[in-house]
Amino acid sequence: MLPKRRRTRVGSPGGASASSAPAPTRFPGIAVYLVERRMGRSRRAFLTRLARSKGFRVLDACSSEVTHIVMEQTSGEEAVCWQERRAAAAPPGCTPAALLDISWFTESLAAGQPVPVECRHRLEVAEPRKGPPSPAWMPAYACQRPTPLTHHNISLSEALETLAEAAGFEGSEGRCLTFHRAASVLRALPRPVIALSQLRGLPHFGEHSSRVVQDPAC
Repeated sequence: MLPKRRRTRVGSPGGASASSAPAPTRFPGIAVYLVERRMGRSRRAFLTRLARSKGFRVLDACSSEVTHIVMEQTSGEEAVCWQERRAAAAPPGCTPAALLDISWFTESLAAGQPVPVECRHRLEVAEPRKGPPSPAWMPAYACQRPTPLTHHNISLSEALETLAEAAGFEGSEGRCLTFHRAASVLRALPRPVIALSQLRGLPHFGEHSSRVVQDPAC
């Protein structure tokens, strides 16, 4: 007798082949690239599969399509250097992607959608704080200070010199000497005075001289 032939099973649309198909992209405007450095290959592969199953678009290569670059255990300086090296080989006109910490990615996975990017998510180099310059160090004796003819605080020093002359005419030698000394200090400063905090700790600058700097018309 001939052996019985086994029936060939035809895969149904709901079979294993259909279940292994990737989930559709739910957020086409966002393309994520996971940097393998510090993250590891296996963890990167796991997060990629998990994100794609939730509808995130995760690219295998860092291209001009990437909008969000995610890194783990990376400082802002390292992230910026990494991006600058990549940008050198990128075509001109490409918009740089956002450099983000892994926390943004994990929070987005937990929420089931991309969460808004906050400052705490960004990997950036902190800019120096803008504000008035710090107080300058100044020798106490005039012979140790530079006395240029052209300096940064001409109007303020002239106001103090005027007060010194007026105090001299009135016979107030103490006030005359104080204003002369304060004017001498202003002439030696390496930068213009834009805030009273710059005068803090300078020699020969008391309350009255500081008030003159704040309001030269007084």
